[in-house]
Amino acid sequence: MTAQTSSPRPEAPLPALSTMWAMQPRFERDMGAFLARVEELGYAGVEINHSMTAEHAGAILGYRTLPVLGVHAPAPLERHPTAGWNRDLNLAATDEDERALAVMYHTRSIDLAVEAGTRIVVVHLGGVGSRTLAGERRLRSMYDRRDALAEDWQRTVDETVRERAAIATPYLVQAARSLEALVEAAAGRGVTLGIECRLNYHEIPLPHELAALLAPYPVEAVGYVHDVGHAEVHHRLGLTDRGAWWDLLGPRLVELHLHDVRGLTDHRAPGNGDVDFADLAARIGAANPLAARTFEIDQHESDVDVARALEVLRAAGVVGSD
Repeated sequence: MTAQTSSPRPEAPLPALSTMWAMQPRFERDMGAFLARVEELGYAGVEINHSMTAEHAGAILGYRTLPVLGVHAPAPLERHPTAGWNRDLNLAATDEDERALAVMYHTRSIDLAVEAGTRIVVVHLGGVGSRTLAGERRLRSMYDRRDALAEDWQRTVDETVRERAAIATPYLVQAARSLEALVEAAAGRGVTLGIECRLNYHEIPLPHELAALLAPYPVEAVGYVHDVGHAEVHHRLGLTDRGAWWDLLGPRLVELHLHDVRGLTDHRAPGNGDVDFADLAARIGAANPLAARTFEIDQHESDVDVARALEVLRAAGVVGSD
């Protein structure tokens, strides 16, 4: 009888820390110190986000003390002479000049990913306009009193959904055009685009929108980035059930942005909020256990909490053991 041999077990994804956490005085001019501290706290790599200038990104690549496991477009941060900061440009803008500039800056992020030797570029696909919807502003103001204002709360949820739906179509058309251009720019370069679920309701995409936008492309070209905090805030506002992202996009999962939520405040270190990470672990396991893991923790969280975040998510089964 011939002995059976099993296929090698795929390696668990390495936990990365976003350079969001680097935006504090002790690191802003010393990326070497940032990388050293990230490694001391237990992380295996970093994701270069859109707060990093070309100087910051160059320093990270120059030190090479930790691998770059992702690039969050539009990185590096640049200021256009007339259009302002590149991260404020809308890939779904109905103004064609703005949309074209946004595509250009995102293409530079693809170039950075190739230079860094990483395969994922996270993309914010724009918005239905550029301002928070009036209905969402009302929901946020009502959030702490939502039970006492239950009837008004539900009416406002319904109005907000209608408010967005009434104006969304031309922006979705532009978002599809931008996505097509970026997929073409990344083709053959070993880069997968990851479209992230967003924090504010006017932003693109909603789950059904992203399912339609991704349908023409293989997951190797473009997939889904599940931002835990963003999905949770949508759910708490009553606008998008958190399960809808998994139901429609689970098979397209390529990366997770991991952080906690306290009330409606996201980017807390896991353990400093009340997200159900055990449920998240089960969702990941059913979708893509090998999806990349990036901790998006903001610069106000302490070193102790950033280190503890790893242990919290290991205990929950979201991140593998050492």
